[in-house]
Amino acid sequence: MPLNFTAIDFETANGSAASPCAVGLVKVADGKIVDTFSTLIQPPYPNDWFATGNIKVHGIRPEDVVLAPIWAEALEQMLEFIAGDDLIAHNAGFDMGVLRSSIELIDGQIPALRYGCSLIMARKTYNLESYKLNQVAYAIGHEEFDHHDALADSDACARIVIHMSHRHGVSSLEELAKLTNHTLKSLVPEITDQA
Repeated sequence: MPLNFTAIDFETANGSAASPCAVGLVKVADGKIVDTFSTLIQPPYPNDWFATGNIKVHGIRPEDVVLAPIWAEALEQMLEFIAGDDLIAHNAGFDMGVLRSSIELIDGQIPALRYGCSLIMARKTYNLESYKLNQVAYAIGHEEFDHHDALADSDACARIVIHMSHRHGVSSLEELAKLTNHTLKSLVPEITDQA
């Protein structure tokens, strides 16, 4: 099986998981980056307010999202782009929490997608002092990126997974997960797929 997946990264407006204000997606097919998608998002009510701390992290302000798609529209665009791919995020618990919580907030149906965590896999691949996204990216030679920009972060995540696959000599996400003692999980909580 080829190395196919979509890397995903969210930025949130405040401390609620259900407050997405930006998303970046990077599609990898046959081990190569082939497409990207990003958009600002109007965070869904009642989480449509911006915390000062979050603004300091990502720089997105309320006025930046006024003309952005609402969450339901952004979700539709995202799912069309993902097209059934497995998702990978760095610290996937956060990003999958945003995805699940935000879908539940609008009474949407959680898609039956699998996901994995590049942070967990990186811990089994590299010997670093820190496994934060920017530190792992620097370690693989990807130094010039705008950390906390959703598209830049998902691009870094994609590059890390591609680098790990080369380092382990594997050609599929399933093989990479197996070699790093990681299980690809389902977004739908009651389903768990073994890699």
